[in-house]
Amino acid sequence: MTRTLIYDTSQLVTCGQSGPDVRPGSPKIGDNFRRLELIKQGAMVVKDERIEWVGPESEISSQYPDRRFDITVAAKGGVVTPGLVDPHTHPIFAATREHEFYLRNSGKSYMEIAAAGGGIRNSVRKTRAASFDQLCQNAVRFLDQMLKSGTTTIEAKSGYGLSTAAELKSLEVIHWLNDNHSIDLIPTFMGAHEFPDEYRDNREGYVRLLIDEMIPEVAHSKLAVFCDIFTEAGVFDLDQSRRIMTAAKGHGLKLRFHAEELKSIGGAELAAEMGAISADHLVHITDTGIAKMAAAGTIAILLPATTFFLGHKEYAPARKMIDQGVAVALATDFNPGSSCTTSLPAVMTIAAIYLKITAEEIFNAVTFNSACSLGLQKEIGSLQPGKLADFVIWDVENYEQIPYLFAQNPVRSVFKRGRQVA
Repeated sequence: MTRTLIYDTSQLVTCGQSGPDVRPGSPKIGDNFRRLELIKQGAMVVKDERIEWVGPESEISSQYPDRRFDITVAAKGGVVTPGLVDPHTHPIFAATREHEFYLRNSGKSYMEIAAAGGGIRNSVRKTRAASFDQLCQNAVRFLDQMLKSGTTTIEAKSGYGLSTAAELKSLEVIHWLNDNHSIDLIPTFMGAHEFPDEYRDNREGYVRLLIDEMIPEVAHSKLAVFCDIFTEAGVFDLDQSRRIMTAAKGHGLKLRFHAEELKSIGGAELAAEMGAISADHLVHITDTGIAKMAAAGTIAILLPATTFFLGHKEYAPARKMIDQGVAVALATDFNPGSSCTTSLPAVMTIAAIYLKITAEEIFNAVTFNSACSLGLQKEIGSLQPGKLADFVIWDVENYEQIPYLFAQNPVRSVFKRGRQVA
């Protein structure tokens, strides 16, 4: 047994829950989402991998009169928060797509580049040709960057294979990474990311491949927890999405949706109707979609870095969703095409500026609510006794400085399961 004391903090941001509106185990909404639970000059004791105690530093002597700790970690007046949770990433790919970044900046749209064979299909061709080892090595490079900026758990999607063999390979890479990297990866099957080149003129054939072969193989192999789909104009329509996700649900996969990113076609409504854990993007969500997501308890995962990186002007209506009772989380959408950032702190800044989300809401969105979207709120997302000791020490005076320090990285150290990993 190893007991570790973390002390000398300016703030210990627990991201816990309190108040009359708390729903234990449920994501934060309403006033609970607007509050940020913290302890000024707080301290924390970790026993092996889990948190044993949190409270004011002044109470350590009464809680631990012998003050026998195997390890002591001084935060040196910094801020301690839970490890950040990124609930939407695409880290399994073979090559970046910087050429498309410059094409967009010269006037080409995302859909024009995709229609010409770029975009997701570009990544598919290269990912299919890459070896297992190459995909692992490429992902490790970016996971290391995530860890250094405070992220300790991510949701990781396949989706650049778009064949049974290539999708299974991508999911196997995610499992290897989960076993060999400090970050925990929660696997999502996203064979319904796009129609591959060989099925451009036979879309029904690809839908049948997903339903009859790919989803059953993924479920049988137990390589994924979730199934995701790109429900969007020009990609998977509502009927195709319903059929594919019905099959996924029937095979025991939990549902996530890419919805209303470029146009509103009813993806948010479908996600709510089908009991999806999340609907993501939601730039063009309707009032009906907001109401149905709030009623269903479907979490909105907002991806403002994608809008920023694509140079679009319209952002998801975060304030309207929050005010109408939708649970909101934030993610990077890390991918080689539309959001090539590994930094949740950068996303936090963009969310503050363009989504008009407060600092308190931002921290709840990248910790507890993100953990809820992965079904991990009993283990991570807040600093409470019994939970895993995933936490970050920041070289700042208060939590509000973290989104404010744009394009800087004020992380001092990162701990995963009680052990310093960055």
